[in-house]
Amino acid sequence: MSQNSSTAPEVKLVILLGPTASGKTELALRLAQRCGGEIVNADSMQVYRGMDIGTAKPSSEQMELVPHHLIDIATPDMNFSAADFREAAAKAIEEITGRGSPVFLVGGTGLYLRALLQGLVDSPPGNEDIRSELNALAEREGKEAMLRRLSQVDPFTAARLHVNDQVRIIRALEVYCQTGRPISEYRDIHRFSGNYYRCLKLGIDVERQELYRRIESRVDEMFDRGLIGEVERLLHAGYSSDQKSMRSIGYRQVCAFLNGEYGLEEAVRLVKRDTRRYAKRQMTWFRTDPEIKWVEYPRNFDTICCNVIDFLSKGEGYAKSTIQHPGPVP
Repeated sequence: MSQNSSTAPEVKLVILLGPTASGKTELALRLAQRCGGEIVNADSMQVYRGMDIGTAKPSSEQMELVPHHLIDIATPDMNFSAADFREAAAKAIEEITGRGSPVFLVGGTGLYLRALLQGLVDSPPGNEDIRSELNALAEREGKEAMLRRLSQVDPFTAARLHVNDQVRIIRALEVYCQTGRPISEYRDIHRFSGNYYRCLKLGIDVERQELYRRIESRVDEMFDRGLIGEVERLLHAGYSSDQKSMRSIGYRQVCAFLNGEYGLEEAVRLVKRDTRRYAKRQMTWFRTDPEIKWVEYPRNFDTICCNVIDFLSKGEGYAKSTIQHPGPVP
């Protein structure tokens, strides 16, 4: 679809977001069934084939109930990017709306959602040689030293990043090495100013301890369902533990367990811990978006459904007075 200001705002999207284990999949299914809609996946890991259990991918039975898009569209050795997602999602949305069906965009990958809705910063493409040198430097000097290096050339970006976010730190340094300009300048030029779609953004607000309970229960269920076997099959198929997809939460820890780095109990503990931390990062990202209407599910499903129907039929959704912002997730 040609994403321009004259046509795209007429396309309505219901966006369901929130931290992992908040209930997005179930809510999306219920709403899509009620409204005759189709679901577009916006989770960065569910695009990969063969990675089902560790990504909490919808089951085949669930996908039979409602048409799903952008699931199982990449192999685990592909470096599927936000730009790839934006192109694939725009095409799927055009096809769905062409059939006259509502679109439910569902996921917790904030960068993917922003890429689709507001575009991407026009920064230089990656340079493998520079990136390799920077990664080698990080191995020698450590994470803190790389963040200090970034703060010297791009203090605005450095202030936004955690010392453990080495992917973005390396990327920012890579851009500066290529161009002599900080990546924050490219962001300032872009400013994520253009909205291509008319959206109702609904975030699922879950009390912190309840969310952590759901996360721990989900992780236990993943191991019970055969996460270790899933990782073994991927490794036997030739996918390296060093590939981007295999470095994600769940897969990374199981690879380390299979490599004898620690026992099964420790692997489970680390998956739970890192998933909790990931949920916190997701909420930190989402809290910066004032357009998100935070809802409680399943308690308020009927109210959520009525507002979604109003938005799809009239372009109206939650009144500002009903918006509640979630508290911090420590």
